[in-house]
Amino acid sequence: FLEAFESLLRFAENRTRSLFETAYRPMAKEAAEPVKELFTDISLYILGAETTVESAVLRFFDSLFPLVYSRLINPGITDLSEDYTECLRLTRQDINPFGHYSKNMVTELSKSLWASRMLSQALSLGIEVINTTEHAALTKECSRALVKMQYCPHCQGLTLIRPCVGYCLNVMRGCLASVSELDAQWREYISTLEYLTNEMAASHDLEIALSGIWNSVNEAILHAQLNGPQLSATVDKVCGQPKQQEGNLSSANIVPVKEVAEAQTFVMAHASLNNRRR
Repeated sequence: FLEAFESLLRFAENRTRSLFETAYRPMAKEAAEPVKELFTDISLYILGAETTVESAVLRFFDSLFPLVYSRLINPGITDLSEDYTECLRLTRQDINPFGHYSKNMVTELSKSLWASRMLSQALSLGIEVINTTEHAALTKECSRALVKMQYCPHCQGLTLIRPCVGYCLNVMRGCLASVSELDAQWREYISTLEYLTNEMAASHDLEIALSGIWNSVNEAILHAQLNGPQLSATVDKVCGQPKQQEGNLSSANIVPVKEVAEAQTFVMAHASLNNRRR
């Protein structure tokens, strides 16, 4: 399970990175760290860390907003000061530049990742129980009974005759009496595993949830761009006006408008196709 999960996580992270490199090149390099932190948080959550999907997603969009604001909505802004960047981060949830898309992403991921987290913890518990019972010490009575059952016929030269089924079962019941107390709980545990795997194969499909992250991020950024003028006016009231870059922009931050438009059109068409397939 963990190997499959790690493979899905790497695929989803690479796909999200490629979104920025293809459609949002002006911020691709700076967005790499927030993307990495998001998927690291998701991995830690599934492995049982004391965190939540909501906090991971909201922290990602908090870090993303200053980049979207300075690189896409207002590309003429100089490098933002730490204070101004922090203001954008702290007020992101109040300004709500990404509309309902950030909350939708929390909802879509929470169910699937919760099921995966529970399955991961359940499998770890099962391994621990198996290891404990496998190395359980045998009592003296059990050892004597096993020796008697296995070797007493040898004394009479009956080396090929196996113990009768009833006798064998009685001996094993005596030896496993302490372990047999776990039978009811173990059956319930197996039922829980079946429930979780069925949930993950249905409405809580982990692969669909992780592979859809890039699309949710893209829709959130597009929403912010479409509402750029209103966002700028709100930010000016809350955080003040940032400094504008004097002279020519650095060529490293310039991407032809036509190229950006074509890339975003391609991404939107691909996202629309994926939505139809769901």
